[in-house]
Amino acid sequence: MAFKLPELPYPVDALAPYMSARTLEFHHGKHHKSYVKKLNAAVQETRLEGKSLEHIIQKTAGKSAQVDIFNNAAQVWNHNFYWRCMRPNANRNPSGMLAKQLSEAFGSIASFKKQFSQAAGKQFGTGWTWLYLDGDALQIGCMSDAETPVMNGHKPLLTCDVWEHAYYLDYQNRKDDFVKTFLDKLVNWDFVAQQLNENS
Repeated sequence: MAFKLPELPYPVDALAPYMSARTLEFHHGKHHKSYVKKLNAAVQETRLEGKSLEHIIQKTAGKSAQVDIFNNAAQVWNHNFYWRCMRPNANRNPSGMLAKQLSEAFGSIASFKKQFSQAAGKQFGTGWTWLYLDGDALQIGCMSDAETPVMNGHKPLLTCDVWEHAYYLDYQNRKDDFVKTFLDKLVNWDFVAQQLNENS
């Protein structure tokens, strides 16, 4: 069965003014859609056809002959996850067990946000900034291009897309402002907590 572009979990204008409908129309409707189309073409009539995204990512990671399949599969997975990391009318900070574990791992919620923002700011070129579980340890890390914690068997909890097409229409070259706004105004902390609970 071919992969399909998932619907956004909210209306295209629901994240405004922090992320515009125009950004979502281009990012979801063109970039994400293109990755899905290219992935379907790349796996057609191969042993990977009909396999899950996670399977394809893990089987093609680091293999130069299959870099096109990996890039498109990972970008489809990353974007599918990214849209669910955001919501309209988001809470500024996490609460409950998630807040407790973030504070224990990074010192405080403010410190977590600072470390996440610094990681995103230092990412040179295209990539993603992640909060993920490595075993039972919470980690913040940046990965280049289409790379994802899934390729290493880690559990993603939150991601921020720092490819320029994710923010340039709204923030131009102000990537730091975009990341701060993402953390303070857009993150769906309930979704992050759900991912953490699934690992318990």
